[in-house]
Amino acid sequence: SNFCIADPNFCVADPNFCIVAPNVCIADPNFCIDDPNFCIADPNFYVADPNFCIADPNVCIADPNFCIADPNFCIADPNFYAFLVVVSFLLFFKFWWMCVSQHALGLEVKKVEVEEGQGSVLLPCEFPTFYFDNCSVEWSRSDLNPSTVHLHQDKGDHLQNQNQNYRGRTSMRTDALEYGELGLNLTHPSVYDTGNYTCSTLHHGDKVRQFKVQLKVRKAPVPIWVPVLVVLLILLVLDAVIGGVLWSRRSKFNTVPQVVEVDSGVESVLLPWRTNVPLTDDVRVEWTDKENRKVHVYQNGSDHPEEQDRRYRGGTEMKKDLKTGDFSLTMKHVTSVDKNIYTCTVYSRDGNRRSSKDVNLKVRGQYEQRVDSGVESVLLPWRTSVPLTDDVTVEWTDKNNRKVHVYQNGSDDPEEQDRRYRGGTEMKKDLKTGDVSLTLKYPTWDDSGRFLCTIYSNHGNILRRKDVMLKVRVPQVVVDSGVESVLLPWRTNVPLTDDVTVEWTDEENRKVHVYQNGSDHPEEQDRRYRGGTEMKKDLKTGDVSLTLKYPTWDDSGRFLCTIYSNHGNILMRKDVELKVRVCQVEVEEGAESVLLPFRTTPDLPGDTKVVWCRFKPGPVMMVHLYQNGSDQSDEQNQFYRGRTEMNEDLLRTGDLSLRLKNPTETDSGEYGCVVESRDIWRWTTVMLQVKGTVQVQGPTEDIRTSSSCPDPTPLLADSPL
Repeated sequence: SNFCIADPNFCVADPNFCIVAPNVCIADPNFCIDDPNFCIADPNFYVADPNFCIADPNVCIADPNFCIADPNFCIADPNFYAFLVVVSFLLFFKFWWMCVSQHALGLEVKKVEVEEGQGSVLLPCEFPTFYFDNCSVEWSRSDLNPSTVHLHQDKGDHLQNQNQNYRGRTSMRTDALEYGELGLNLTHPSVYDTGNYTCSTLHHGDKVRQFKVQLKVRKAPVPIWVPVLVVLLILLVLDAVIGGVLWSRRSKFNTVPQVVEVDSGVESVLLPWRTNVPLTDDVRVEWTDKENRKVHVYQNGSDHPEEQDRRYRGGTEMKKDLKTGDFSLTMKHVTSVDKNIYTCTVYSRDGNRRSSKDVNLKVRGQYEQRVDSGVESVLLPWRTSVPLTDDVTVEWTDKNNRKVHVYQNGSDDPEEQDRRYRGGTEMKKDLKTGDVSLTLKYPTWDDSGRFLCTIYSNHGNILRRKDVMLKVRVPQVVVDSGVESVLLPWRTNVPLTDDVTVEWTDEENRKVHVYQNGSDHPEEQDRRYRGGTEMKKDLKTGDVSLTLKYPTWDDSGRFLCTIYSNHGNILMRKDVELKVRVCQVEVEEGAESVLLPFRTTPDLPGDTKVVWCRFKPGPVMMVHLYQNGSDQSDEQNQFYRGRTEMNEDLLRTGDLSLRLKNPTETDSGEYGCVVESRDIWRWTTVMLQVKGTVQVQGPTEDIRTSSSCPDPTPLLADSPL
């Protein structure tokens, strides 16, 4: 009975709308809901506070999409209006952080150093994953197998394929994807953790962005008391008895690795050790490598080859002189793969460690084969010094321990090959001369690395081993960001038939261009390349060169062209390295404006979203947002509000350049633009440097910028956008 709305134009279009409190009052004559589509879709909506009142003359709800659809919605607070103000501020703050990413463009390798013995170390990585749905992040090290260090998805960590060296030592924030804080926490770092780590952001399974972190774990500095103790020991060593005790202890647990150097391919090498600790016949002696694989085991008076790791089985011999304590180890057929730190440990019968010693084995040199990408084949040569019997097994493996070629029981065994090599290898089988050289067809950059050939007896023991280093040279194409197009050339040395399939892919194995059955297949392209490529189709001359339109820094990397027969067999392969230099723009402070150039393919889809952000220096800021056919100035950071403009017809022309007005030194930094729709994805980077403070002499003065990339409007002061 006391309910009042003082505005004659107030309207609620829902017949089920109800307010059940008798004292509710809306006392502002300017209060309005001026959209005919406004709805409160809950018939049980109510305001339960008898003192509820909106008395602010500026309150207005004017959003056509505003809707309350929760059956449990209730307003029971007389301070409701203040609550709305707070919520609005929080929403604005959330949008402001929409493109937060400290190093999202990955222009530099982040270096992290830590001392061994620290509790943990954080490997930093940031990317606005909250801007995308169905994201995940993978930390990896390419020199490990498996390479996965940590994998985090929407539903939490996924560690089934994690490298065992990191088991139980890695963690990420549970809300990492929600806030874009993708740093990896690594506990108990050691010198063996030193290496290059890659943080990969995946969107629907595709890698969107990668960041490099170089971790260096330093040996902890020697405490000050150590040299003091050394001096005291030198004085005490004059005493023969104490000196003898000290010598005994040093022999018992030697922590300084002895270095042994040898050339790759030698018949054998001796890892020496003689302990001074008295031993009994029931001791256990273990040689292990730094990965804790068992190299040799002796117990109860005999060797135990069944406990050896397979890679060492049949390739070691150990001295067993218990009286002198000589447990030196002989390793046969040494190659570069044997480079390692080996530890010999002596245990008593009850399992207590009696003594130990480390030996650092360094292997010098190995045969190196160099070849250009695109050649038909390359030979990895090896002829043993002795004839081989018919029952041997010959196994070629690559740097990741994948099986390249397997010969056993008198014939090749392609089922044992890794599928990337299946059909692409041939091995000589001249066992009488010991020639087991391997021919690798159509080598590419990915094949660069160490190849190891191991010959086993019919009992599985290692007879011979040899490694060959393959280096595949890749032609490089260098171009400036912003050019209209770049050509990735390849002309085969033989004509091609009409039924071939030509497939260009990038280093993430995304399809760049597909030609099949006499025509292009854009539906198979990855969306970041759709509409942005053209391929020559001169099959008679073998010219299948690819033109990539409007390349940006994000396109830098290796591109692989593979030609398949109509049966799906690989006929030829070649890769090309593309390097796109980052666009550098310089302008003097005092200029009216500066242009951050970005041009891509024209006629972009209507649902295209264009986001310009400044990533460095932090904090990351939303510079400009174009969405739903118009600029969204409310989403801008206030520092840039009213200072940015884009082309009005940008989707049709593909000119997504951003004009920044009145640039100052504080505008200097790293800018990125991401273009996204359902069908396309584009990214570019622009480095802006605003120099000094200059005095503008007059309105007719020409103020120009210097730029490392093409600029369609070099006269920035007077030319319109």
